[in-house]
Amino acid sequence: MNFDKDSVGDAIHDLAKRLWPINRSITGDGVRETLGVINEHLPTLSRVEVPSGTPAFDWTVPKEWRVREAWIITPEGRKICNFSENNLHLVGYSTPVHKRVSLDELNEHLFSLPDQPDAIPYITSYYKERWGFCISEHDRAQLVQGDYEVLVDSELFQGSLTYGELIIKGRLDREVLISTYVCHPSMANNELSGPCVTTFLAKWLLSLDDLKNSYRIVFIPETIGSIVYLSRNFEHLKQHVYAGFNVTCVGDDREYSFLPSRRGNTESDIVARHVLSGIDSNYKRYQWKDRGSDERQYCAPLVDLPIASIMRSKYAQYPEYHTSLDDLESVVTPAGLAGAFNALRLALEALERNCFPVVTVLGEPQLGRRGLYPTLSTKSTRSQVQLMMDLITWSDGEKSLLEIAELCGARIWELYSLLDSLVSHDLIRLNDVPA
Repeated sequence: MNFDKDSVGDAIHDLAKRLWPINRSITGDGVRETLGVINEHLPTLSRVEVPSGTPAFDWTVPKEWRVREAWIITPEGRKICNFSENNLHLVGYSTPVHKRVSLDELNEHLFSLPDQPDAIPYITSYYKERWGFCISEHDRAQLVQGDYEVLVDSELFQGSLTYGELIIKGRLDREVLISTYVCHPSMANNELSGPCVTTFLAKWLLSLDDLKNSYRIVFIPETIGSIVYLSRNFEHLKQHVYAGFNVTCVGDDREYSFLPSRRGNTESDIVARHVLSGIDSNYKRYQWKDRGSDERQYCAPLVDLPIASIMRSKYAQYPEYHTSLDDLESVVTPAGLAGAFNALRLALEALERNCFPVVTVLGEPQLGRRGLYPTLSTKSTRSQVQLMMDLITWSDGEKSLLEIAELCGARIWELYSLLDSLVSHDLIRLNDVPA
């Protein structure tokens, strides 16, 4: 397929629209259905089931949750908080209940946002058994005294936690980890943008020939999923992962933002800052203290993988976050998705192309006899010649192409064609490690 910005944004947005109505949680058929749709795009994606009760470091895989129906009937006979109309109405992992309650008792189980009266909040209770409903503050204000019939037809049972994994082998054993989560119900930026952009990044990688790096791409439930994945693959990840990104909140077109790894100076951090500076020098810079997604697990002490985040508007930093207002119309757009895809593609491409160039001749090479020096001097040709000469002068085998780009005041992608030309004329050879 065509991965240019004009078409890829629409394709990613279409995938998000297809996944929108599925009720996802940290376990359950919603995750399986979501992975099944993604599997249509990525046929080699494998699905892994980890049984409830399985230990994972300091955690345990929880029971699986299944919900069939949930609603409230008002004293006037109106059905409200209908799960089948909006899956955010039900508190995630609600336990089963069917009874009549007073308004006072019902209010103990209702959640709303007074500051956002038209929004349905997103609430979960994974690790304490309770039932509850989410309602807009506007609708809550209309509730009258009387008896309410409450139904939550759900169950918690010994099932499994599900995640998806795709391994793309490159020439080298070193791996780039790309992680995203598939555990939130119908929200756009803080759910669907991540797995949908990741799906198309994987399709792009699979379309390339002769990859240098290997890629490990995982679709997991947030927090418990990354803990489970680490516990099952820890030694391999510690040995092979040299860079990676947690892909979340990559769908709106308001801003670009960056969250570093805990160390802050890994290959992932360096590449992300370089790429974002080239796209939008005003990108929002966060610190490790602003963490909040799966980087908390990947970068935890004693784990310490080099995982950073390239985002659009970061989680908890935009008004629609964790509400029904986080939608595919006003928040997540094809242009926003395309911008994030392009930023992450440039970052992965930089990891692929980064190397340690070394010149093969003593002194400056004679470019003219190789057809590399323009016969007509203009302002534009002078700047290209200068960039080529700068590339040559820094190619000592000790500096990476990324470092050379910074020294030249250029973006790494501006050097690709020049480097390829010099390599084709045997003026530079490329090493994977410094001399």
